[in-house]
Amino acid sequence: MNGLYTQFPADLAESVQMNAGIIVDDFTPSTGEIGRILGATNSGISFDPKPTYEDFGADIDNVPANTMQLKRVARFDPVVSGSFRTMTAALAKRLNAAGAVAAGDETHIVPSHALTVADFADVWVIGDYSNAGGNGTGFIAVHLRNALNATGFKWKTNKDGKGEFDYQFHGHYDLDHPDEVPFEIYVRPGVAA
Repeated sequence: MNGLYTQFPADLAESVQMNAGIIVDDFTPSTGEIGRILGATNSGISFDPKPTYEDFGADIDNVPANTMQLKRVARFDPVVSGSFRTMTAALAKRLNAAGAVAAGDETHIVPSHALTVADFADVWVIGDYSNAGGNGTGFIAVHLRNALNATGFKWKTNKDGKGEFDYQFHGHYDLDHPDEVPFEIYVRPGVAA
């Protein structure tokens, strides 16, 4: 016999995120249209917004620490991380971050010490969500703005196995839009057919 608290939400079937999802260069939430899939992943994709909080009352006499009215989000360092199992020259350039494709040879990536604004580009993580109507239209998506792979081009081979290319895309603020947080989230239920 189940106890009083052995329960689950009534909307369980409609609110489960399923499968590993994809990481893409562009996505239009209003239509569900995806851009280019960056590569095949391994063991899923992780997102962590990494907020840093400040307590504005910490140095004020008689104000308790962690008073909610004086707590602020100082910044976010949002990260999308995981491992690719496939590689292309375009993805190698993206993972290397600083550098360029050699003139006349798109298979040759030349690393650099200098970053340019062009080295930053958005990424989207999209996963199936909600089985309403069973038509696969629901999704959870994270849009990571001005993303840069902080780990560089990392490659690990495996005996009798596939290569692994770890990534750790960090979202970045933009001086042209300093109040814009470098990520946003969509949770869109499926629509019955």
